[in-house]
Amino acid sequence: MKYTGSDISVIGLFSFVIVLTLVEMYFSYQHDRKLYTKRDTWTNIYLMTAAVVINLGTKTFTFFLLAYCYQFRLFQISNVWLYWIVLILAQDFLYWFLHTVGHYVRFFWAMHVTHHSSEHFNLTTGFRSTVFEPLYRVFFYLPLAFMGFTAVDILFAYLVTQIYGNLVHTQYNIRFPKWYEYIFVTPSHHRVHHASNVRYLDKNMGMVLILWDRWFGTFQAELPEDKVKYGLTTQPTDTGPVNIIFHEFIALTADVKKAPTFMDKVKYIFNPPGWSHDGSTKIAKIMQKELREEEQKRHDDEQKQKVKALNNHGELSSAG
Repeated sequence: MKYTGSDISVIGLFSFVIVLTLVEMYFSYQHDRKLYTKRDTWTNIYLMTAAVVINLGTKTFTFFLLAYCYQFRLFQISNVWLYWIVLILAQDFLYWFLHTVGHYVRFFWAMHVTHHSSEHFNLTTGFRSTVFEPLYRVFFYLPLAFMGFTAVDILFAYLVTQIYGNLVHTQYNIRFPKWYEYIFVTPSHHRVHHASNVRYLDKNMGMVLILWDRWFGTFQAELPEDKVKYGLTTQPTDTGPVNIIFHEFIALTADVKKAPTFMDKVKYIFNPPGWSHDGSTKIAKIMQKELREEEQKRHDDEQKQKVKALNNHGELSSAG
């Protein structure tokens, strides 16, 4: 079997991720940090395996669809350096868009939720794949083919950015220069993304560049006063191999069935997670708005108390 330079690069990068994972696992156990549990790690491997099987099943269709669209390319970048820079940037932006859709459209969230259902956060969490994403991911990347990028190069760029995305799944605090943290996704940024805290919901969607989140209003820094709690706002009680994949589809089906009108049924499918026809549950943006109002009220009350205390102190001084 003959390997190309791209094959060797991908194998090398994946090997590097696996080695880092084993190192993190070793230090976690050595220092009793409890970053890993056997059940959670095996679940991550199981979900990755399921996604790989679907990836292999759709690989031919994905390749030929991209190759077919490439025939209708609108332009071609001849400079090899510019070609790869534009491809990586465009691919990363389209991933940000795909990822955002996965959080703001409940039908897609029902598939993406598997990546967020772990209450742990470590390098194997990066392997905890969105199992059914290979069925629709290619449609988000079709613009790349029309931009003159070949199917092989698109898939290679995706793998490279995916590997970077895996590396930021760690709880170890790694310091980066400020310029780097402003441009690129860091472990701190991605810890926020995996949090179930109200403040952090649906934030930091980027894979490689955090710039998309800064520019489009989905950025949130990790705050020391709001410690990250990993997982979902409501964890599935059954984490068996079937329910861990389908639990949100089951919940979505139940909500659609109970919806009183046809339009309500459609809204349950396409509105953000948390939307309900009777207001019994809320979407993340509403909960975040309420949190900001609550914090502002608390801040105002504290300021009033400080002013009152100063006035009382002034009155006592005058009386003295």
